[in-house]
Amino acid sequence: MIVSSGIRKIASKDKMRIAGLMSGTSVDGVDVAVVDITKQKANLLAFDVFPYPNALRSEILRLCRPETALLDNICHYNFVLGEVFAKAIIKLCNKSRIPLDSIDLVGSHGQTIYHNPRGKRYGKTTIRSTLQIGEPSVIAHRTGITTVADFRPRDMAAGGEGAPLVPYADYILFGRNRSSRAIQNIGGIANVTFLPRFCKQDDIVAFDIGPGNMVIDGITRLISGNIRRFDSGGKMAAQGTVNKRLLNEMLRHPFLKRRPPKSTGREEFGISFANKIYKQAEEKGLADTDIVATVTAFTAKSIARAYSKFLPTIPDEIILCGGGSRNNTLVEMLRCELPDAKMCSTDDFGISVDAKEAVSFAILAWATIKGLTNNVPGVTGADWPVVMGKIIPA
Repeated sequence: MIVSSGIRKIASKDKMRIAGLMSGTSVDGVDVAVVDITKQKANLLAFDVFPYPNALRSEILRLCRPETALLDNICHYNFVLGEVFAKAIIKLCNKSRIPLDSIDLVGSHGQTIYHNPRGKRYGKTTIRSTLQIGEPSVIAHRTGITTVADFRPRDMAAGGEGAPLVPYADYILFGRNRSSRAIQNIGGIANVTFLPRFCKQDDIVAFDIGPGNMVIDGITRLISGNIRRFDSGGKMAAQGTVNKRLLNEMLRHPFLKRRPPKSTGREEFGISFANKIYKQAEEKGLADTDIVATVTAFTAKSIARAYSKFLPTIPDEIILCGGGSRNNTLVEMLRCELPDAKMCSTDDFGISVDAKEAVSFAILAWATIKGLTNNVPGVTGADWPVVMGKIIPA
């Protein structure tokens, strides 16, 4: 067949040029990374973020809430985001002077609008489910590039939670080292990948910890009347005082106590949770800066406690990535909570903290097209290793 021979041709390459696409729980925009990947190395060539227009972002956020999501809009914006993702790749290539036809493959995470890893009963069976939009057929057609997308469902079919997805990529990028490492992503959700010394794939420990920037961003928007999307550099938090009573109430959230494998998202820590915390803080008479300081401490404390409870040991190195790594107040709180670990960022390894997730999906797509298992069953809870991702030929 012509299709399968085209895929075999891509898979046979020792070096592939792959565009990785990511849109996270913060729903800020499309991250695009162009990466040259071999079995031994991933070399980042170009990266940029293409913010969503405010109106589109608002529509996506409505799709993430069951009470406001409409079936026709889910259908419509699945294709809208396919167009947006495709244009983002083309824009980055034009800006970076990378020929579009030099890209072998696209790896797209899509935009998660609902994720239910605990599952729901259907007859006598509990069915787990997830939904990412950003139609990959549109991406493949508009760019003329074979596209790999929709990674989570295959892991769920194998009994896993479909998350976290990036531990395989973390292992490729940072594993097999003399030091134990924690790759700490602080996006909308905070998730960690722990790689013990001289790590093998079966040794990986990873899970979603809880909120990263999501609650901080939600509170900042509430305080500012939607004028500010996030606490830039942690400046508001730096001016406030942590309210220990409110902090301790938040730290009793049941998700934080659950043992891995576990994953979470906007369903547990989205705007409803932020509204609840904001109301409690107002009842306690807290100043705006104190509220931001307290929810920032919530993220730092939940990360440190998860390390103590669920990791085999405190890592020698913590490698930060995600937008939260640019929040200086949050990073300083983490340093105080975990003083014995050396703290750095993916920037120190040649990968921008903002690009790390998009690079990870390029690596996952590389594994998919090679036919390599790219989930980590010990992390997601899957019954066996599987090849995640659906391939849409150009």
